Amino acid sequence: MGASPSIQELLRLLELVAPTDTTVLLLGETGTGKELVARAIHANSPRRDGPLVVVNCAALPETLLESELFGHEKGAFTGVAARREGRFLLAHRGTLFLDEVGELSLPTQAKILRVLQSQEFEPLGSNRTLKVDVRVIAATNRDLEKAVQEAHFREDLFYRLNVFPLTLPPLRERREDVPLLAAHFLELYGAKNHKEIKALAPEVLRSFQRYGWPGNIRELENILERGVILCQSDTLTLRELPQALQGYAYWPDQEEAAVPDWPELQRELISRTLKKVAGDRRQAGDILGISQDELDSKIRAYGLDY
Repeated sequence: MGASPSIQELLRLLELVAPTDTTVLLLGETGTGKELVARAIHANSPRRDGPLVVVNCAALPETLLESELFGHEKGAFTGVAARREGRFLLAHRGTLFLDEVGELSLPTQAKILRVLQSQEFEPLGSNRTLKVDVRVIAATNRDLEKAVQEAHFREDLFYRLNVFPLTLPPLRERREDVPLLAAHFLELYGAKNHKEIKALAPEVLRSFQRYGWPGNIRELENILERGVILCQSDTLTLRELPQALQGYAYWPDQEEAAVPDWPELQRELISRTLKKVAGDRRQAGDILGISQDELDSKIRAYGLDY
């Protein structure tokens, strides 16, 4: 979501690649929304009715990761009392999202390469070869080309994954999108916490536009979730922000950040969401995290023609 040129170009490329079966490699810093992009690709692909299976390659030890990916037979190793299907099989006729793919060990990389090449694999402890139909989307915040040069990542796997690379820009390079993202998260977490928070105070928006966002979109989302919980009025103020962020609202000798009109920001958010879902109010309400009645009320209040 966003109006910046980098995001508009990203959306254009997503529209082109989503309807295909091409392997996509998502690149960018932590917190830039790679999983959201992977979900958008799957939702707009011919596989949308199939499963989307997510694997965080950095979250599991090597001894468990192969079992998670390929499954195992009963008795495959000590303590295994039952057969288990792996994520590749669970993703059959759907999409497998391999997050943090740069953290895979070389032996596991070799096995994944084989699946990408032949769509075949053997579960651990089995001599059965299973055939699957899986589209792979991979993501990493590492420089894989450098990892290849340092012999930490297989060159052949890199080229298999790097068919259609997409780089997600950090939030500090798309500051014009911060108010719109903030409006989205305020709606989302206001609804989840049963609070009607109507606006962000101007100094909050000013601090958001000046801050560097090292944690990117994830950091912005977390700050607003916390702020909504703390907020006791209909406007989120600096008091609800982490102390480290509050000072950015009053930096001396700083070029004044443009503070958008909040009602117009909400109107733009709802309008863009409705356009994205071709006017489907139920789907738009789900995305915005508000009820159908709330959405209808806002559509009337802002004079939107949907």
